[in-house]
Amino acid sequence: MLAQGSCHRSALSPSQDAIVSVIPDSQVSIAFLEDRYGLREATQPDFFSEWTQGLGALTELEKQYLDRVKTHFKRFLKSLPLLENSGKMVVLSPLLDMAGFYDDPFYIRSEVSVEIATEDEGEVIRGRIDVLVLKERFWILALEAKRSGFDVNVAMGQALAYVLANPEVEQPTSAMVSNGQSFLFLKLTKAPQSQYANSRLFSLVNPGNDLYEVLQVMKCIGEVVMAESQSD
Repeated sequence: MLAQGSCHRSALSPSQDAIVSVIPDSQVSIAFLEDRYGLREATQPDFFSEWTQGLGALTELEKQYLDRVKTHFKRFLKSLPLLENSGKMVVLSPLLDMAGFYDDPFYIRSEVSVEIATEDEGEVIRGRIDVLVLKERFWILALEAKRSGFDVNVAMGQALAYVLANPEVEQPTSAMVSNGQSFLFLKLTKAPQSQYANSRLFSLVNPGNDLYEVLQVMKCIGEVVMAESQSD
């Protein structure tokens, strides 16, 4: 494991002497984030275009490999529910590799501790991001992995809390929630106001192979970040 115990605090963290209420990330809802942190759902049609536009075509070799990944997942799922670590190994690790997130200039950190707080409420949300993809100091993709029977929609609040903890204000942050079978992408910006939007739900239950589109979205997110960094 990498980055054990590392911590990212928001600019509004209470003082060390203050008495704070610690809220587990698993208990955080979107309604809570809207009330405490002013988070809002974006209404602009083009706010989260990365999951629908500019998606590059996959090669036949990539499609064949993703078909194998889906076959492996379905085989393991028939015998017993996949635990979080099993899902990461069988499905998520191949996706991160094929998206290029194991290659320079990106790098991976796992089990990253995060914390966000509000000064006036005396509350702190603490949790751990399962996998964090970075380029230099910028967060590219925060990945939250769940066991196979977990509803990924329930984890939206948890994932949004993670990306709210990103110390970088100007750059948008993406998140992906997955239980190995279903995949949901999220995008959040913090300036001038914290806004988010989500993709549709991709699922290996659907006919065909939704992993094709999942990989295309992951690649698109990486390419957008690379293009923005080169233009700076």
